[in-house]
Amino acid sequence: MEEVLRDENLRAAYKRVVRNGGSGGVDGRNVDDLKVQIRADWPQIREQLLSRSYEPSPVRKVEIPKPGGGKRTLGIPTVMDRMIQQALHQALTPLFDPTFSEDSYGFRPGRSTHQAVLRAKEHIEAGYRWVVDLDLEKFFDRVQHDVLMARVARRVKDKRVLHLIGRYLRAGTMEGGLMSPRTEGTPQGGPLSPLLSNILLDELDKELERRGHRFVRYADDFRVFVKSKAAGERVMASLERFLGKRLRLKVNREKSAVGRPWKRKFLGYRTTMDRKPKLKPDPTSVKRIKLKLKELFRRGRGWSLSRTIRELNPVLRGWGNYYRLAEVKGVFEELDQWVRRRLRLLLWRQWKRPRTRATELRKRGLDGDRAKR
Repeated sequence: MEEVLRDENLRAAYKRVVRNGGSGGVDGRNVDDLKVQIRADWPQIREQLLSRSYEPSPVRKVEIPKPGGGKRTLGIPTVMDRMIQQALHQALTPLFDPTFSEDSYGFRPGRSTHQAVLRAKEHIEAGYRWVVDLDLEKFFDRVQHDVLMARVARRVKDKRVLHLIGRYLRAGTMEGGLMSPRTEGTPQGGPLSPLLSNILLDELDKELERRGHRFVRYADDFRVFVKSKAAGERVMASLERFLGKRLRLKVNREKSAVGRPWKRKFLGYRTTMDRKPKLKPDPTSVKRIKLKLKELFRRGRGWSLSRTIRELNPVLRGWGNYYRLAEVKGVFEELDQWVRRRLRLLLWRQWKRPRTRATELRKRGLDGDRAKR
């Protein structure tokens, strides 16, 4: 606990929370209020943390749409609890992270989704052209506290830290002024949840390594690569038993399958069927970016062309940056054509009258007859 509360660690946690921004918790305070709150309350909070009497505030329940439909529930802690969780995260990461699997990529320093995608591609290139795609049903909502805390306690011996983590896990959820207690799950939205999920699922990684499987895991999204469908079905059945018995996690059978990697997306990417596979954006990702752009075009009906392009550029740049690993360029060319057509439609609407349209087309190099047609 002394390491968690070390001045340098707390300063780094404060800076991280302020940099991340985000909305406030149940107390209504945002990151701009945090400095004032620290000056007023920190000596008392520090003493409570050392004496095991600190009581975290409930998290504020927020629902956001999931890319594939449905909603994801987030639990937003107060900014003070975010800072304390971040300080815990920074103190615990050096203890746990070095022992995590090389094939685990989610929420780890120096690791990324792109590295996970490239690792998956390596396995496919090596001839492992069947994938076991297991979906953990409501993973963050179903984590059993006693199972998780037993794994944290293997490395953390300070009872004050264990007590504090346990209280964060049990902190209730506030919605519409009503507080609901929580007996399972680690709510997404707090800085500590990603590390706790990796601590729990590290046991799955170690089991896969022990069996000699090729796999890639990013948080609760993982794929096991095998050479035949029969092998994949055997692996799926045994992993379902392992997850249920050892980690008390349930597999969502409807979303899980053994299939070809070019038919199952991983972190927004798919591969081609070639012997030397190429990466490409999953078709659903292309549909989602088009829906997002359509909304932007609808919102900007009265905007000038230059303003519309200014608004489009960050969205397109972000999407293009994430999918920069793609080797199939046709997807980008088709999207580029689609965007340009939408921009032409915008101009066409703004010109309105036939005479204006003919004049504007002549300005762009068309001869008079063609412009009129």
